[in-house]
Amino acid sequence: MMIKPSTFLALCACMLIFGACSNKYQKIPYFQNVNRSAETRKQIENFTALTIQKSDILSVNVSSLNPKAYSDSSARDLGYLVDQDGQIQLPLIGNVKVEGLTTSVAAEQIRKRLTEYLREPAVNIRMLNFKISILGDVLKPDVFKIPSERVTVTEALSMAGDLNITARRNNILLIREIDGKREFIPLDLTSGRIFESPYYYLKNNDVIYVQPDKTKYATVDNSYRSLSLILSALSIVAIVLTNTL
Repeated sequence: MMIKPSTFLALCACMLIFGACSNKYQKIPYFQNVNRSAETRKQIENFTALTIQKSDILSVNVSSLNPKAYSDSSARDLGYLVDQDGQIQLPLIGNVKVEGLTTSVAAEQIRKRLTEYLREPAVNIRMLNFKISILGDVLKPDVFKIPSERVTVTEALSMAGDLNITARRNNILLIREIDGKREFIPLDLTSGRIFESPYYYLKNNDVIYVQPDKTKYATVDNSYRSLSLILSALSIVAIVLTNTL
């Protein structure tokens, strides 16, 4: 049976379209090399506790058997700002170097110094200004305050409503400032190795930028082109009508 040339061309066009869609789809799913056919477990080895940096704001809560001996009412709500020397100033013990320490280590050092003045002191430290920024091709770009000291790339993107379908999942950009330096780190969400990345756990003031692919630009560009053509056509019609009346 002979196939008409028009039918043959239509079949070729369909094959090209389906092939292009298939190739496009391969860039969309997350964690593509993760084994989904069986339950697997891996030890978490890339988590590092958050460390205190200059300009961080800390909540320092102190309790003891003689609570009236310690008063921090002036900083209870606003917190303690880590100065450019990496220190905070506390009642009774004065300046305390906290930069580079985790909150638990800093709390223990403060507790030991307070034993000279308080009976069985207990110290709890929290970071008040832990935040991350997410912008680009996500549903809800925003600055997000983090109430705990642990947040991952996937959790952060979930808070932003996930990536749009037009986002480039294999080239997420993480921007990090630490120790006076700015780092630019590419991340690939299509690979399961993202879970093993040393950058999977975010730090204070991290910025995540999600780049849109060319499809989004083409869609927006075509919309502008169509609008321009419509406006041009309306202008011509208006001119013609004006000249004929």
